[in-house]
Amino acid sequence: MVVRAPGRVNLIGEHTDYNNGFVLPAAIDRYVWFAGRKRADRTVRAHAVDFTDAVEFSLEAVERDSQHPWSNYLRGVSKFLEESGHRLPGADIVLGGDVPREAGLSSSAAIEVGAVAFWQELLGFQLDPVDAVKLARRAENEFVGVPCGIMDQFISALGRERHALFLDCRDLKYRHVPLKGDVKIVVCNSGVKRALAHSEYEVRVKQCREAVDQFRRTGLQVESLRDVKFGDLIMRGKNLDKLVLKRASHVVTENERVREAVKVLEEGDLKFFGKLMYDSHKSLRDDYEVSCQELDMLVELARKQPGVLGARMTGAGFGGCTVNLVESHAAGAFAAAVSDGYQKALGLKAESYVCETSTGALLGR
Repeated sequence: MVVRAPGRVNLIGEHTDYNNGFVLPAAIDRYVWFAGRKRADRTVRAHAVDFTDAVEFSLEAVERDSQHPWSNYLRGVSKFLEESGHRLPGADIVLGGDVPREAGLSSSAAIEVGAVAFWQELLGFQLDPVDAVKLARRAENEFVGVPCGIMDQFISALGRERHALFLDCRDLKYRHVPLKGDVKIVVCNSGVKRALAHSEYEVRVKQCREAVDQFRRTGLQVESLRDVKFGDLIMRGKNLDKLVLKRASHVVTENERVREAVKVLEEGDLKFFGKLMYDSHKSLRDDYEVSCQELDMLVELARKQPGVLGARMTGAGFGGCTVNLVESHAAGAFAAAVSDGYQKALGLKAESYVCETSTGALLGR
């Protein structure tokens, strides 16, 4: 059995998902592939080509493995499928692909969603797609221990070719938004490993919760920053800690940008969509403070190139990638020029990927 799950870029809507907000990601043609077959016992033997590493575990007692952390995404999915009533057979599995690791393109979600798709194909059952997404996210939250939102698993599972996906992370309502116009998504990888991303991500999650608590103390009835309006920032922000207010300001304005982005994308106004991307990066840099010198340089280099419509950092930050919306005829020259400029400015290599949008693992069956 062979299945694949795509990585993703988030066109706009960063650090809003765990605040029950709005996001607009797209699946891209970079994949994690699974190939495997049933065994007669209850043992899973998995080989990760990208790590040149292999593990073996029993489905009778699935436990975390600190020595082979890549395997925990597969282990977590297997454990929760078992707990939900699907008795899995043992399997011999090989996995690998071309989603860059630690680059903000969601290689972990692709492994989780790919694992769900693999077990479904192997056993011939089919979960409700949203339930499958929830299970994949649960594997990362509860088994791997990363407090991520649900966006990454959602788009890897349910992306659609030539579309972005507008997702309400509170009620999980979604719709596919066509990417009109002759444009390409170009991803520029800073080459900077996101060493701070995990710890600072958790800090931002806590700061957002503190912002909600402080808004409540002003008398505002809110469950999350999703419920805070821009007017609330103006009227009640003076009562918040200054740093917490900056974090809240990004989330509130980013949610507004996502909704505006969907509107202009459906109207085909890619120029204004690009402006919203630049505004998003500025907010992430100045208010949420999750950018870095390298990402800022990539965005500034992008601004100077012919055919570019918008650019911003994507992912958790502190390294990883930028996402750029570029007219198709200029995409190749854009990628080369940004990589060359980055090398000259910082002495670092930036790999660039001209991407097509992709169908997700659970829509492409």
